[in-house]
Amino acid sequence: MTLRVALIQTRTPATQEAALAHAAPLIRQAAKEGAKLILTPEGVNLLEQRREGRDQAVTDQDADAAVAGLRALASELGVWLLIGSAIVRSGREGDGRAANRSLLIDDGGEIVAAYDKLHVFDVTLPDGESWKESAVIRPGDGAVVATTPWGGLGMTVCYDVRFPHLYRQLAKAGAAMIAVPAAFTRPTGEAHWETLLRARAIETGCFILAPAQGGAHEDGRRTWGRSMIVGPWGEVMARAEGDEPCVLTADLDMEAVDRARRAVPQLTHDRDFDPPAARP
Repeated sequence: MTLRVALIQTRTPATQEAALAHAAPLIRQAAKEGAKLILTPEGVNLLEQRREGRDQAVTDQDADAAVAGLRALASELGVWLLIGSAIVRSGREGDGRAANRSLLIDDGGEIVAAYDKLHVFDVTLPDGESWKESAVIRPGDGAVVATTPWGGLGMTVCYDVRFPHLYRQLAKAGAAMIAVPAAFTRPTGEAHWETLLRARAIETGCFILAPAQGGAHEDGRRTWGRSMIVGPWGEVMARAEGDEPCVLTADLDMEAVDRARRAVPQLTHDRDFDPPAARP
């Protein structure tokens, strides 16, 4: 079975209506090029790090203009669409933080799977850039492998890529593809983006599908871009060369997953072991 996938690299604006207008033409282009599964980056509905603007903009999932518009577009085009993530209200009473939520939309426009980002980005980088995502994003509670016509799709978001045990569990639970929608910072992207993606592919024998935000955004952040499709043997199948919004496509031979796992059957070789002793 061969699947044509497309990654949409965006530079998402700071309102949902503008975000939809930005992403929709790229999605239409991907569908015109024959893609049956199209993936967008993290924060495709809203990228706004300024607290006041973000708090005013975030809505419930069902009221979000970008989410509604992307669902309608998937139905119109007859494609499966991964909203890499939407920043929406978490729905948890008493918790004012938002959810960073990935949504898989089928070709009828229905939400068939949802995943809230597990690992939040709380770091101070060597250049002094500081992020405390946990202050505004409520982390999720569980991993998700969604069923698609082409095989299992593991759902992750951005910072999750640094936690290999999550990816191994997704592969063992039936994922043949794993999505890594992202808005990587430029320092971490330049240093680690490709290495992490290729490592996760090699460790799992999965296709890694990583659509990214890229460039200078309205809220002042700068993201790395370089969206990438990696094969289950760790080979880079397609790569965006910079930060500009674009469409990236590749044809996935889904049998390559089984070939990679037969060659190195590492997913069947786990052993229980005693943890290292704690330091005195």
